[in-house]
Amino acid sequence: MPLREALAFTPTMAMELIEKYRDGAEIYSGDAICKEKTIEAMVELCLPTGLLPLEDMVEVGYNREHSFMWLTQKKKKEHMFKKIKQLVSYATEVTAFVEERKLKKITGVKARELLIWLTVVEVFIGDPLSGKITFKTGTGLSDTFPVSAFELEK
Repeated sequence: MPLREALAFTPTMAMELIEKYRDGAEIYSGDAICKEKTIEAMVELCLPTGLLPLEDMVEVGYNREHSFMWLTQKKKKEHMFKKIKQLVSYATEVTAFVEERKLKKITGVKARELLIWLTVVEVFIGDPLSGKITFKTGTGLSDTFPVSAFELEK
């Protein structure tokens, strides 16, 4: 995705995507069940269970036919992944097209690099035996980290 497209994506567009894929989706409401279903989805997709650490969740939807997932929370959240000292911001609406070991066309997620926030557009585990997960930004930059840095903290 070119930089201008990544920067042009708005919460309104995320809501339009959610509405487009709502029909036929499994939809859950309420913080506790949404957290549980998010973890279940990450396990099903072979992704780390702490990858989407949202709080005060309102809704989770998963349209399996179109491989589209969304999560909504009451307010934006910043989360520090302590093992890698990486600050990530999650908007009130986070959406992604999903497949095994991959989230793509992500909306609502940004990572802090030095003094700027970069939009995260894809997350994937290329080789499950490597123990590494890669994050791509809208600018074309990518970074790889240990999968263990994104597991749920106990």
